[in-house]
Amino acid sequence: MAAQTEESDCAREQTKAEQDVDQVRASLAKRQGDLEDVVLEVMERRESAQERVTELTGRVASVQAKIDDATARRDAALEEIDGEVASVTKEREVIAAAVPADLLKLYEKLREQHGGIGAAKLYQRTCQGCRQELAITELNEVRAAAPDTVVRCENCRRILVRTAESGL
Repeated sequence: MAAQTEESDCAREQTKAEQDVDQVRASLAKRQGDLEDVVLEVMERRESAQERVTELTGRVASVQAKIDDATARRDAALEEIDGEVASVTKEREVIAAAVPADLLKLYEKLREQHGGIGAAKLYQRTCQGCRQELAITELNEVRAAAPDTVVRCENCRRILVRTAESGL
């Protein structure tokens, strides 16, 4: 009887142990499944992030190409402008040498006061420096002045350059 009881107790212990093993296996299988789901989710997010990186890298390269192109065009334009400045500066030196010193001094003073423009064309009775039409008395004074007389605008005080289009 004792042997049968011992065998029965061992059978119960074995069944309980096997149930514990099955429970642990099921628990581990569930945990493994949960972890595998997490891995898949992270892989999907990573793939999406990689696609975004690829897209943005392409966009950055495109913008950089546009920047490089604009920079090259700017540099070419600056080079052209520098060439024009050198040419105009030489021309100005030649012309300035023929202008009387007192007139050149006046011009430079006015140019400094008026943002780089010391003389303005008189076009159809209007000073192109200040865009003001000259009053009739001013026009009469300009008409009466000798061709080599320096006349100035009463409004902005720039030197007026008279031409056939002055409206005199």
